Amino acid sequence: QVQLVESGGGLVQAGGSLRLSCVASGRTFSSFAMGWFRQAPGQDREFVAAISGSGGSTVYRDSVKGQFTISRDNARNTVYLQMSSLKPDDTAVYYCAQGRLRYGGSSPQNYNYWGQGTQVTVSS
Repeated sequence: QVQLVESGGGLVQAGGSLRLSCVASGRTFSSFAMGWFRQAPGQDREFVAAISGSGGSTVYRDSVKGQFTISRDNARNTVYLQMSSLKPDDTAVYYCAQGRLRYGGSSPQNYNYWGQGTQVTVSS
């Protein structure tokens, strides 16, 4: 049974940084893409970043390029999202997701397991 457990969310001032972590269990971690999505109140869930199973390929939504970095440690079954220069618009619940294949991309349809989410709040 696949489990994804996020951590690292919290309250931070604008301009600050946070690192989210997501530990996965239940499948061979390196065989599957991992992604981060977020959902702000009253809005649809949106793609943030994804990384291939090997870690050699990453993709980001345009608005976070240069601001967020996704990485993974396959020995620790963990994916990270390093967020810097945070803005109030980044406030959301952040979810990690495990892909159906080695490459996931930006579509939620490509991911079949989801964590419970971790709240990130950026104050102005």
